[in-house]
Amino acid sequence: MITDNGAPKQKLIAVCGPTASGKTALAAELAKILNGEIISADSVQIYKELNIGAAKPTAAEISAAPHFMIDILSVKSDIFFSAADYVKLAKECARDISARGKLPIVCGGTGLYMDSFIYNTQFIEHSGDAEYRIRLEPLSGAELHDMLSAVDPKSAFLIHPNNKKRLIRALEIYKITGKTKSEQDEQSRLAGTEYDIVKFELFYRERDTLYSKINKRVDDMFESGLLEEVKNLLEYKDNIKKIGAIGYVELFDYFDGVYTFEQAAQLIKQNTRNYAKRQITWFKRDKNTYRVTADEQNLNEITEICLKNI
Repeated sequence: MITDNGAPKQKLIAVCGPTASGKTALAAELAKILNGEIISADSVQIYKELNIGAAKPTAAEISAAPHFMIDILSVKSDIFFSAADYVKLAKECARDISARGKLPIVCGGTGLYMDSFIYNTQFIEHSGDAEYRIRLEPLSGAELHDMLSAVDPKSAFLIHPNNKKRLIRALEIYKITGKTKSEQDEQSRLAGTEYDIVKFELFYRERDTLYSKINKRVDDMFESGLLEEVKNLLEYKDNIKKIGAIGYVELFDYFDGVYTFEQAAQLIKQNTRNYAKRQITWFKRDKNTYRVTADEQNLNEITEICLKNI
């Protein structure tokens, strides 16, 4: 494919899907076969201290191919990391990977990050409204989510009630511009992509199969030490709650006595399943995606299907 100035477009593979669908393992396999390197599109894995609950790539997956956009920020700093920030850094990674003769493979479940990157979203700069943010900050995630649902239901559907930072930002955009965040997102993608993209989405025909995998993943996280990880992060809970990281927010409430351990564990599973629903809805919108069923196929079979369609 050719860009507007006549130069060939940069080749890029994208692997997406809901949490626990196996996309990280698939990206690692493709990277190993195609001489690729992986750019993570995950809004939680960017934080150094969030490991078990963020489901970061395993040692074997990292050894298969270098991974970028992981462990680049600390929860100790109250820095707001936006989709625009992600796109800027991800583009730099893609250029570096291609310059070294490797194939960039972007992989993750944060649809806003991935699509903003691969489809060249042009972000509109806003001056911000500090006074409005201060007024919103004391409100709960549920209250903010209700406010956003009233003015921008599309964005509200895609943002978890835990994620106060993104909820406040979406409300702030509407207050400043009079346009919803979802309207601006649609307008910002009119420039067209600079990449020659092949995008794969892992999906399950049987939703219960995915939910079983999610429940097992949460159980495995506890066996791997999630509770201890969260306990060691209690002094940073306010910053982590703003991020809205599932698994951490619920366990902070457990340590605060809001839930029993059993209630918190079940809530993590429920919130993760709900997040998977939103991911499925997001990725389904892209008609240029090659959807690969994962219900009855193993990793080797899925990898072969993808290779035949690159």
